Amino acid sequence: MLGEYMKHYFFFTGIIFLAVLGCIFGIERMDLLNLRQIDVTAQVQETDGNATLLWERLPYPCYYRVDTYLKTTGTVSDESIYEHVKTEFTTSPSCPISSAPIPFYYRITAYGMFGAVTAPSSPIPTPYFMAKSPISIYHYTKEHPASLKPFLVWHSIPNAVLYEVEILSAPPSKESGTELSPTNHLMSTRNIFTNGWQADLRAYSSYEKLYWRVRALGLEHEPIGEFSIAEPLYLDKSAEFPNRPIPNTYDQVMNFHQPIYPVYQWIPLNGVTHYEVELLTDPPAQEHGILPDPNRAWAQMITATNAIYDEYARPYAGKYYWRVRGLDTQGNTVGTWSDLASFTVDAPPKNRLYAAALGDSITHGGGAISSSPAFLEYSYTTYLPFTCLNLGRSGDTAHTTLERFEQDVLPLHPENLLILTGSNSLRATGITAQDIIDDLDELQKKCLAHDIRPIFLTLLPLNPERISLAFHSETDLSWKWKLTAVNMWIRSQDFYIDIEPYFYDVQKQILDPRLSTDGLHPDIDGKRMMAEIINQHRDVFQELP
Repeated sequence: MLGEYMKHYFFFTGIIFLAVLGCIFGIERMDLLNLRQIDVTAQVQETDGNATLLWERLPYPCYYRVDTYLKTTGTVSDESIYEHVKTEFTTSPSCPISSAPIPFYYRITAYGMFGAVTAPSSPIPTPYFMAKSPISIYHYTKEHPASLKPFLVWHSIPNAVLYEVEILSAPPSKESGTELSPTNHLMSTRNIFTNGWQADLRAYSSYEKLYWRVRALGLEHEPIGEFSIAEPLYLDKSAEFPNRPIPNTYDQVMNFHQPIYPVYQWIPLNGVTHYEVELLTDPPAQEHGILPDPNRAWAQMITATNAIYDEYARPYAGKYYWRVRGLDTQGNTVGTWSDLASFTVDAPPKNRLYAAALGDSITHGGGAISSSPAFLEYSYTTYLPFTCLNLGRSGDTAHTTLERFEQDVLPLHPENLLILTGSNSLRATGITAQDIIDDLDELQKKCLAHDIRPIFLTLLPLNPERISLAFHSETDLSWKWKLTAVNMWIRSQDFYIDIEPYFYDVQKQILDPRLSTDGLHPDIDGKRMMAEIINQHRDVFQELP
């Protein structure tokens, strides 16, 4: 009797379940709730430097697909297009996004049980790429006041060479703009080469509240955009001063591969010029101590800068930890070690790596002079719509690139290797065009011997006047002849992509200053163009089997 009852129970339960599914199918397919008329809009909300895309939950049980796109410059194809880079799914009406100044756009699509119930939303732009003025990260409110030596930190502005901070006793006479305020001005400084500064406000201890704002400047201290809106700065005169540098990991690009040669950068302590970075494979025994960790894997000291370039490649999978400390002239720790930062190296793919990029600092990253490869917006691999591991190393000549082939390329065994090296060789006296060609030819032979397709990029022109202004370094007078000879050889090879013609100034003589501030490294738009040109020539790539 019980068995018969259970049969009826499951039968009617099945009927009800199918009826419910039928109703859901009808609602979604016939769009009875007019969901397809909804264009999902979203806002960016930021907390402690972490950006989140937020939107209203739809009046229907669903989950959401968030597609991330990169917008091209339109210079190469005569029309800007959106290149898809990744897809994420979420059940909540929110999604963490990057705060890096990269032209990311997002499209949100709601999904029900039987597929999409809305059309993809209109592209939602990131506010960080188009920002006219820096967006502050740290806020010092009445409830959370600052010490008299606070860190002022903001998001990076594309192509900024340095920044100017202004401290005021009250809001400026005019918000934004490009001029210092004629009223309420207390002090300003331009000696800031990263997106943060530890202010020394002890001279203004009589104030209960100050205001601060910041603007980006170019190579010749010309304004890039405007001052930020003046931010209130409440003071607590009894608060302890911050006594350790801050790892500068604010504008990270999620789910993007870091270069295999890491760069460690930080917000420096006011008045401290000597620093040491240590790298660990496990968290330190003491987090905020003053002594080196006994199990450090690597360490390096540096003077008068805010970044250290790792001299060793880090290709091995796992999580790495790093921290930085200030030092006095005797090598003693100033304050304590910084908070711990980390990065993860992914395990190699089960199949062969599709593509990698080999070269010097133009590949590694960098641009607008002061920006290191840790700012991924200055790497052309960031803008490629396919995974391409960055094997660049700053400072390489064509010969030193060749020397590390076995170490850096062979273990990864990429299907395609983009090769752009020789710009530093062009600059150097004593290195001939034939020297560069011989090194490139040897690179090609090594690739072919190991079933790696070598895809050469033609070398870019230089701008010796800008190079001299930026680096106080002279350029070989024969650079243009060497460039012509090397690129002629590259164009005679089986696999190459010709990027050189796109980067000349109006007179077709030198690297366009609109694309490169320092005359050597393309800035963000230049790196975007490189990626666009490469993507237009995907026919030279060999595809994975």
